[in-house]
Amino acid sequence: MEKQHLIDIANTAMPFGKYKGRMLIDLPEPYLLWFARSGEFPAGRLGELMQMTLAIKIEGLEGLVKPLKQS
Repeated sequence: MEKQHLIDIANTAMPFGKYKGRMLIDLPEPYLLWFARSGEFPAGRLGELMQMTLAIKIEGLEGLVKPLKQS
């Protein structure tokens, strides 16, 4: 995982669904787990970032990403 990935996770808004507008790092872990269990992460960059976000949350490393959020 590169530094830019962490910056993107902190500053990319969810473009659809129940949590539309929330930054990826702020998505609830159960929501991300649902995508993982269903095997239906979105295609492309968004899906990759969501998978990385889930890994960060599972490992309890959110504190590394949240300071990267832009206001």
